[in-house]
Amino acid sequence: MIKRIYLSSPTMHDLEMKYIQEAFDTNWVAPLGKNVDEFENEMASFIGVSHAAALVSGTAALHLALKLCNVQPGDLVFCSDLTFSATVNPVSYEGGVQVFIDSERDTWNMDPRALERAFKKYPKPKAVIVANLYGIPAQLEEIKEICDHNNVPLIEDAAESLGATYRGKQTGTFGKYSALSLVVLKNSTSKEYTGIRKKSSKVA
Repeated sequence: MIKRIYLSSPTMHDLEMKYIQEAFDTNWVAPLGKNVDEFENEMASFIGVSHAAALVSGTAALHLALKLCNVQPGDLVFCSDLTFSATVNPVSYEGGVQVFIDSERDTWNMDPRALERAFKKYPKPKAVIVANLYGIPAQLEEIKEICDHNNVPLIEDAAESLGATYRGKQTGTFGKYSALSLVVLKNSTSKEYTGIRKKSSKVA
């Protein structure tokens, strides 16, 4: 007999069951309610930002961020090259073009020097999306400084780095818009969360 080993099997008990039952008892299933409001407030407080919005997925969070950056068909968006596809898929949803920025050796995240070279080659991107891979922050202060110097908004994909800090500051606070996550394969069991992301790709 083959014994199945689960990667992350869900468990529902104690407080989870209490709150699920409360949602049904109060006929609160959709769209929002006090639990979501409290979650948003507590998460914003924990991260250290003024406000937050819970969305259905991290992909939706990044997509919203790109819409807020007014990405239009044909616009360039600089993106981390080593990341999950959801980091860059929303660029395609808006008809934008991903320009993949090389990684640096220490963290495997976006290399600030490569980002500077990309700005020289493609001087007018609409946004920069940096991902914090495997819970390890990118060189966020350096990347933010480059983005600020070029007057381009930074979108921080911190889906894998909730609770991590860079130079004493929580990830999810460096970008103009940031996406965080509590999904089971990343941090804990919950849904995705954002604090505020059809053409061939170019490579920088």
